[in-house]
Amino acid sequence: MIILVSDTSILIDLERGGLLESTFICGLTMIVPDLLYQKELENENGQYLRSLGLGVVTLTPDEVTLAQAVRTQRPTLSLPDCFALACAQRPDHALVTGDKALRKEATGRVVEVYGLLWLLDQMVASNAVAISLIHAGLNQIFEHQRCRLPADEVKARLSAWEPK
Repeated sequence: MIILVSDTSILIDLERGGLLESTFICGLTMIVPDLLYQKELENENGQYLRSLGLGVVTLTPDEVTLAQAVRTQRPTLSLPDCFALACAQRPDHALVTGDKALRKEATGRVVEVYGLLWLLDQMVASNAVAISLIHAGLNQIFEHQRCRLPADEVKARLSAWEPK
């Protein structure tokens, strides 16, 4: 089973679409590094995310060193993002991000990386969440002014998941 290391952007999008609870009931295991949790989630909806099943993990000293080195090499990435990247390099882990720069860095380091649309595809495949709910959630995310998802891929999914 793959463990998904999430960045904050994915969790924000899921919240925008009203899909946080659905994500955790379909059998996906999601974690974040403790630094990301403390800096970006804990004071917002951290306890709620934990109650849904979000795991918080501590990086090893070697992973912290790697995260700091990546941050030095790629100053456009935040330190929490670098922690997520370092964590995703663990065996049987993958990064889930909506951040283009983080995705590029992960790909360059041969880290398995996915985005929001892949995550929604997994939710549909699980049959644990009504497709109509996922359709409505994706539509909400897509209509948000800060949505950066590829329009053609979103429209294809919205069409395929259209409630009958």
